[in-house]
Amino acid sequence: MASPKLAFPKHFLWGVSTSAHQVEGGQHNQWTVWEYENARTLATKAPFQYEDLDSWDLIKKAAKNPENYVSGKAANHYELYEQDFDLARKLNLNAWRFSVEWSRLQPEGPDEWSNEAAAHYKHYVAQLKRRGLEPIVTLFHFTLPVWFAQMGGFEKRSNVKYFLRFVDRILDELGPSVKFVITINEPEVYASESYYQGHWPPQAQSLKKTRTVLNNLAYAHNKASDIIHAKSRRFRVSIAKNSTFVYPGDDAWLSVRSAAIMQYIQDDYFLKKVVKRCDFIGINYYFSARVYGYRQHNPNQQVSDIGWDMHPADIAHVVERVYEKYKLPIMITENGLADARDEQRQWWLTQTLLALSKMSAAKVPLVGYLHWSITDNFEWDKGFWPRFGLYEVDYSTGKRIPRRSAIWFAKVLKKIKEGGVS
Repeated sequence: MASPKLAFPKHFLWGVSTSAHQVEGGQHNQWTVWEYENARTLATKAPFQYEDLDSWDLIKKAAKNPENYVSGKAANHYELYEQDFDLARKLNLNAWRFSVEWSRLQPEGPDEWSNEAAAHYKHYVAQLKRRGLEPIVTLFHFTLPVWFAQMGGFEKRSNVKYFLRFVDRILDELGPSVKFVITINEPEVYASESYYQGHWPPQAQSLKKTRTVLNNLAYAHNKASDIIHAKSRRFRVSIAKNSTFVYPGDDAWLSVRSAAIMQYIQDDYFLKKVVKRCDFIGINYYFSARVYGYRQHNPNQQVSDIGWDMHPADIAHVVERVYEKYKLPIMITENGLADARDEQRQWWLTQTLLALSKMSAAKVPLVGYLHWSITDNFEWDKGFWPRFGLYEVDYSTGKRIPRRSAIWFAKVLKKIKEGGVS
């Protein structure tokens, strides 16, 4: 396939996005506790949840194995991070989003601090900078220290002070080496999966708790942003907001109204609470939602291994809508697909980059594009079988193997930097 004609700003960030729990390995937090308690149950449920997927024959062995649901060494990124940074450079990338694992830094309580863990993350950032990779740090990406979770986590407004103390300390540790800070990743996903649908720890099913957690996360972002900006105005602070393009499938009044309400709940309920404390808006985009009446009915003509309906070009609608409404620069903080056979990733990237190039030409201020992810990783309650990586990981050896789409992507980025820059 020929490289697309693309134009992006000169200092555009081309990178990848990761999270500590999903790649580092060796964790002990509320998620690892939950994994050991629920691995067998998740494996038993797998056929009922996933056997209708087109990818079932490919994934069923792993999905039915309890060991799949225990993160363990994950991709062993905690030890192999410098190797992974080198892989990113081979792809012609210049940015890297990661999360600092709160439970490593304060494993036993709020009055403790691990100098060893802090030194690791300082060296981590230094090695990114040495390779010309712009560090983008995330402070909360779904995992909590066990002690904080036992206190009720973000269910209680009074607990937020412990998160803010962590934010204050880790930003002092990382210092001026970091410019871009994501306070909270996908707040509505965390609140929904953990407190409404009950899929994730603590597996509550309460609309009241869902709303409380969302509001407390907004409060946490706003206070954290104030702390970070008080340190230096050079920091650029935001959240990473999972955004779905919601659209009516017909012109019926109910479909149009339902889609508008769903879009508000999806994006604006939370963004309106935090946008004044954001320097840009981070967008995670994976799928769209077509609405008939008051229900979602997606076309599902082309789906990922997880069964997500794929419309990569719709990222343009998401970016356009968020920018028109909030008038802040946009960074794509996550975007990708589960595609173990690497049959659709090149198409996905092509459609995505064409859509973003169109937005850039329309003068939407785009800061960067971060692909999920550099390597395969541990995908929360689904475990290891979803394969999102530009590099395949052989979990028995830890070996990284470049996928064809990764090699193609590197060539595209090289051409953009050589002559396709506006």
